[in-house]
Amino acid sequence: MDFFYSIVGFFTTGGMFMFPILVVFAFGAAIAVERYITLARVTQANRAVWNKVQPLLSEGDFDAAREVTSKDESTISQVLNMGLSLQGAVRRREDIEIAMEESMMEIVPRLEKRTPYVALASSIATLLGLLGTIMGLIQAFTAVANANPAEKADLLSASISVAMNTTAFGLMVAIPLLVVHAILSSKTGDIVDSLEMATVKALNVFSRRAKRPASIESEPVPAEA
Repeated sequence: MDFFYSIVGFFTTGGMFMFPILVVFAFGAAIAVERYITLARVTQANRAVWNKVQPLLSEGDFDAAREVTSKDESTISQVLNMGLSLQGAVRRREDIEIAMEESMMEIVPRLEKRTPYVALASSIATLLGLLGTIMGLIQAFTAVANANPAEKADLLSASISVAMNTTAFGLMVAIPLLVVHAILSSKTGDIVDSLEMATVKALNVFSRRAKRPASIESEPVPAEA
């Protein structure tokens, strides 16, 4: 109970800026939880689809791979389906690559959506903490100026101690949010890297399969005896 009362005392003596910092923390934490759950689901769905599609691509069964990706809504299915829909219709690798990159350009912003707000909340919490401390110091020096000279030292030290609570609370909010933002950015980067890896592997399979018929057609027909 003493620990609980100390926390309540720390919060109540910090002044009015403690409440905006708490609101910023709730805002940043809500976004962080939503983004983490979304990215975890995207990662799991992409891994499941790739485990199904990769053997089909290796075997050259593009129709089956196209059927799998067309019925799935994961990000990797969208990218692969764009390439599979053009496979066989165009001969140039660059045309398929451009189409898949276009699909990537639509997907990446959705993966990064709202993640910068977590870093923004971290910055706002820090600035609110500093602002609260400055306002507290202004009030402290104003009160000390009108106080009894014998009590000025004690009053000033107590006022400064209370004013520092907002900075401390702001940093307590900002640091975890900054760490979470780094984790979310890393998970987003891993998903983008996996999509690029899948794109390159699919393009390589398309290129190899496209060269085989060409090489067969170019072989000379043996003359009849």
